[in-house]
Amino acid sequence: MKFAAIFWDNDGTLVDTEPAYFRATQEVLKKHDITLTHEWYANEQLKKGRSAFDLAREQGLSEGAILLMRKERDELYLNFLNTEVRVIDGVRPTLQFLHGKIPMGIVTTSDRVHFTQIMEATQLGQYFDFFITGGDVLHVKPDPEPYLKAWEQSGLPKEACLVIEDTERGLIAAKAAGLTCFVIPNELSKNNDFSKADRILKNVEELLNYL
Repeated sequence: MKFAAIFWDNDGTLVDTEPAYFRATQEVLKKHDITLTHEWYANEQLKKGRSAFDLAREQGLSEGAILLMRKERDELYLNFLNTEVRVIDGVRPTLQFLHGKIPMGIVTTSDRVHFTQIMEATQLGQYFDFFITGGDVLHVKPDPEPYLKAWEQSGLPKEACLVIEDTERGLIAAKAAGLTCFVIPNELSKNNDFSKADRILKNVEELLNYL
C-alpha cells in the first residue's frame, strides 16, 4: 500500500451523527429563543470550528448559563446516540477489508463519553488501533494538535500517513499537521472549501482505489 497508516475522522466520516448533534444543539438554543440554522452550522461550525454557543454569547448570555446549556445539549445528544447512530454506507466493508492490512486510528473532536457510546452502538472500534478524542488534546480541530498526536503515536514519516475527513476544519487541521488528506463530503459539509484536499472522494469505498 502507498500509505502505512490511516487516521479517520469519526462524525460525518464513519458515522452519520452530525444531524443528531445539530438537533440536540438546536433544541437547547431554541429554549432561549436562539435560532441555529443548518447554514450557520455548516458555514461556521463545520468549516471554521466555531461553537454554536457563540450565538448565545452574542445574545449576552453568561458563561455560567452557556455551561449549563452545553451540559443539557450533551445529555440530549447522548440520548439521541442510544437510538440514532447509523454507520455511513460502505464504511463497514471498507474497514473490514483494511483491518489487519494497515494500522488505523480515529481522531475526533467528540467527548470521550459520546465517542464511547458511538463505538458501543456500532462495534466499529474493533477495526482500530487507537483513538484520540477531544479530551485527549488541549486544542481541537482546526488546530493541528490532534493529527500531530496521531502522527507521533504512529511512529511513521508524515508522508506515510493518510487522513480521511469530511469537513473543512478537519482538512485544515490535517494539512496544518503536514499530512495527506482525502475528503469525503456529506450533505452538511458539501459546500465547505475543500480546495486544499489531496483528493475529494464521492464515497468511502472509492478510497481503496488510492491505497
